[in-house]
Amino acid sequence: MALTAGKFKMIIDEPESMGGTDAGPSPVQVLLMALAGCLNVTGHEVAKQQGLILHGMKLKVEGELNPCTFIGCSFEERAGFKQIQVTVEADLEDASQEALEAWLEETERRCPVTDNIRAATDLSVVIRKG
Repeated sequence: MALTAGKFKMIIDEPESMGGTDAGPSPVQVLLMALAGCLNVTGHEVAKQQGLILHGMKLKVEGELNPCTFIGCSFEERAGFKQIQVTVEADLEDASQEALEAWLEETERRCPVTDNIRAATDLSVVIRKG
């Protein structure tokens, strides 16, 4: 599926083994990418506001997902991730472990994607005849 967000275009697909053409990342991969991107942007902004020097960040985002609900072989588990783990490696100049942890806590608190994954968000899905 070709998607447009403002001036940007992106292909979201599924692997061939899941019925797609493997022309782009899957929707759940895009969700994890959005989380990493938002934590990165938020982390840099928080560091700037706190007067910290952040030379860069590396994020590894992993999620545990059982595709059975999606493909219809079982409906015993939810369709989404059971858990998501983010590992952050931050090059924060002259920061103690305590300062790193405080910076990460504030980054998580202010990250909109983190908030949307953690908290229940009202969602409305409607259908219109095409």
